[in-house]
Amino acid sequence: MRFASLGSGSRGNATLVEAGRTRVLVDCGFSVTEVERRMARLGRGPAELDAILVTHEHSDHIAGVTRLARRYRVPVWSTAGTAAALGIDGIGDVPVHRISGHEPFAIDDLQVDPFPVPHDAREPSQFVFGDGNVRIGVLTDIGAPTDHVRRCLDGCQALLLECNHDPVMLAEGAYPPALKARVGGRLGHLSNAQAGDLLGSLDTARLQHVAAAHLSDANNTPELARGALAAALGCDPAWVAVAGQAGGLGWRDVS
Repeated sequence: MRFASLGSGSRGNATLVEAGRTRVLVDCGFSVTEVERRMARLGRGPAELDAILVTHEHSDHIAGVTRLARRYRVPVWSTAGTAAALGIDGIGDVPVHRISGHEPFAIDDLQVDPFPVPHDAREPSQFVFGDGNVRIGVLTDIGAPTDHVRRCLDGCQALLLECNHDPVMLAEGAYPPALKARVGGRLGHLSNAQAGDLLGSLDTARLQHVAAAHLSDANNTPELARGALAAALGCDPAWVAVAGQAGGLGWRDVS
């Protein structure tokens, strides 16, 4: 298995996950042209996708979903709440499959384990992907970790983990008070410290990769995010990857 990020942040998110002959895109917050460009630098193209999985309806995660699905005839998978918030029963003749946030399903060679998260959206979910041997956890857009989230991510060999903001930078920054409260609240986004605490609570004995994701341009830095995750693991910060907004993250193989 392997994974890569096309880009991660408040201006667009998309993650590629591959297992065997199966290739899925988690979210699509970019235009079709931008997805084509970003996938090309990873040696892939949208015509190779087997599915688009949508975590929730916020624009930085869904801006290009319907256009990409329609142009390349890629089936979409989402919870009923997310589909309702998007106002889609189908995308032309491209199916939109309803999933439960509590029930695993398979897309060809890929096992998908969705799990619900606290976030200010209709029915948000995040995912753990597996091929029967290894597991990759993808977690962004969550206000606070829950015991269920910890159980779902425990023992993964790879983690793409939200490190949205530094609390001091958020408090002292230019955001209006309401937005600061939303970002830092229980239905907002994980701080570096929260992400570090979550990582430190997991069984990471088999962890091969960890990448910080969904960093705020205004309220965080890659160095702070790396530092928080590295402290939780007791490792060199250089070992921690960062999925950036512009450059994304290159392929990471998980074996």
